[in-house]
Amino acid sequence: MRGEENKPPVIAIDGPSASGKGTVAQRVACELGFHCMDSGSLYRLVALAAQKRGVALDDEAELAKLAQHLPVQFQGGEILMDGIRVTDEIRSETCAANASKVAAFLKVRLALLKTQRAFRKPPGLVAEGRDMSSTVFPDAKLKVFLTASTEARAERRYKQLMEKGMYASISTLLQEIKERDARDIERPVAPLRQDAGASLLDTTALSIEEAVAEVIARYRALVS
Repeated sequence: MRGEENKPPVIAIDGPSASGKGTVAQRVACELGFHCMDSGSLYRLVALAAQKRGVALDDEAELAKLAQHLPVQFQGGEILMDGIRVTDEIRSETCAANASKVAAFLKVRLALLKTQRAFRKPPGLVAEGRDMSSTVFPDAKLKVFLTASTEARAERRYKQLMEKGMYASISTLLQEIKERDARDIERPVAPLRQDAGASLLDTTALSIEEAVAEVIARYRALVS
């Protein structure tokens, strides 16, 4: 029991694609001085590694091997694979769609579980993804299911891509988000859902600053 009590606290933020959880998680972590983990980037990296090595996205065994031995490095705000910067490449819509397919495999998820839990270090961690509350950190101090309307999420993704100089179509993004939601919700392994212990935070009408403030307020209410 003492070992459990001495574990660094975790704020687990789950939610669908483009709900803003990544930005919220980063800012909450910065405000609290915690570490931050974007679990989605790990699945995107597996998908990208598969693409570069010619591994089929339905080959669960080979994908799991890639996940166990990802040749990646996290340096500041940059992500390197085989020594090459892939920070922007893994943010493409194609990579995101492929990551959603890769994440459906149990062996891949199990291969990444140890890697994800290794991010839990003092003074604490903000972890965001699809199953942070239910599977990766079931003992998280605070669990939040962060969402927004499909239309709001498509608009946010559109702005993100345009700011990076990447072509985007609102109608295409809207359809891709709907399809990704369906895959994430319907997959048999670790489906996207609101954990029983998680509180809902709908950010459709909230600014990033308001969403960050709300998560921090909920956390401080638990630890005060």
